[in-house]
Amino acid sequence: MIKKLLIANRGEIAVRIVRACAEMGIRSVAVYSEADRQALHVKRADEAYSIGEDPLAGYLNPRKLVNLAVEAGCDALHPGYGFLSENAELAEICAERGIKFVGPSAEVIRRMGDKTEARRSMIAAGVPCTPGTEGNVADLAEALREAERIGYPVMLKATSGGGGRGIRRCNSVEELEHAYPRVISEATKAFGSAEVFLEKCIVNPKHIEAQVLADSFGNTVHLFERDCSIQRRNQKLIEIAPSPQLTPEQRAYIGELAVKAAKAVGYENAGTVEFLLAEGEVYFMEMNTRVQVEHTITEEITGIDIVREQIRIASGLPLSVKQEDIQYRGYALQFRINAEDPKNNFLPSFGKITRYYAPGGPGVRTDTAIYTGYTIPPYYDSMCLKLIVWALTWEEALARGARALDDMRVQGVRTTAPYYQEILRNPDFRSGQFNTSFVDEHQELLNYSIKRRPGELALAIAAAIAAHAGL
Repeated sequence: MIKKLLIANRGEIAVRIVRACAEMGIRSVAVYSEADRQALHVKRADEAYSIGEDPLAGYLNPRKLVNLAVEAGCDALHPGYGFLSENAELAEICAERGIKFVGPSAEVIRRMGDKTEARRSMIAAGVPCTPGTEGNVADLAEALREAERIGYPVMLKATSGGGGRGIRRCNSVEELEHAYPRVISEATKAFGSAEVFLEKCIVNPKHIEAQVLADSFGNTVHLFERDCSIQRRNQKLIEIAPSPQLTPEQRAYIGELAVKAAKAVGYENAGTVEFLLAEGEVYFMEMNTRVQVEHTITEEITGIDIVREQIRIASGLPLSVKQEDIQYRGYALQFRINAEDPKNNFLPSFGKITRYYAPGGPGVRTDTAIYTGYTIPPYYDSMCLKLIVWALTWEEALARGARALDDMRVQGVRTTAPYYQEILRNPDFRSGQFNTSFVDEHQELLNYSIKRRPGELALAIAAAIAAHAGL
């Protein structure tokens, strides 16, 4: 079993991993930039080390992180999500230095990170994929020829992309000509690669993903699916497990496809296979070779600690569960509470948290790294916490979500919480039938009131009086 683990990440996922380590008797080691010196993951870990003044460079330097793991006496490294979590070089350097990497092999990361290679692997395994180019397109002229062959609309995608970046829908020749240099630029800056490919655009699909776990003994299981259709500009906002939109037959089919996909590439550790569902047809989209932001809701419906399983697998242990033992119960929703102003085109709202109150009660969980007095730095993702609710039925889960959002207080910055309350009231969402066009088709949900509650006004006035009096 792993004895000491370096967490090559920050924020709520770093705190999440620290907690798993504490429960497993593993010593946790945090890293931090100067901007994160007062961060919660630094305070909660057993040890913490600076990785420099620059807010990003340290988190993106694989050799520096592995060297630090060795110097701190760690025998393992967990990359979390984002940053270097799907970086094959990090996994390779870990192997070179005798550090266990909590994730799949470098070969698998590289293979599935290359979207065109991933498509070829899935087609060979018999997993249905959307029509598209066989490989990358060399230039705009080839992209235009291939788009004509595939048929508009098409999706122009960065080959090394992920997280909703490096992707544009193109409905015509003119849109493709306009988008091509933009995607090339975005892909180069975000992923260090200018390679792009084309896929047929599946119009208004449901976005369904399946969680998989695989060990080094050949055991691979799925933990059912999550519905990620509520998204804006390919960025997920609300995730649901299981999907209220699937039949039992579709659920079983997607689970089987996910296991087939993982086995086809020799996958090991936790991963997610993402699909598009349209008109009864299922299409492979991509595989994420890391723990997902939304792993929490799968944990809630299955009772399986995914991060714990990740660490066990990396320790060389078999899965603690078999497929026939895995059941789900009830519904769980995750709300990504972002420090953004939905009424101002979701503009980031960084700053000091003047008051934070976490909701509680039955079936409510919060994963976060914020606290009262914490200043959200402007250098990172705008997500400040994840609010997760669970209940036995869909209707009860909706009611619990509305109650928990109402209970929660995050003051000092604007957040997406009031926008989610509007979504929960929407009849289309409540019916459990929606797709990826939901946010674009319901612009009226942005017309919510921003009137402050009496308690919040009283608190603001009291703070102002105290500041004026020098208290």
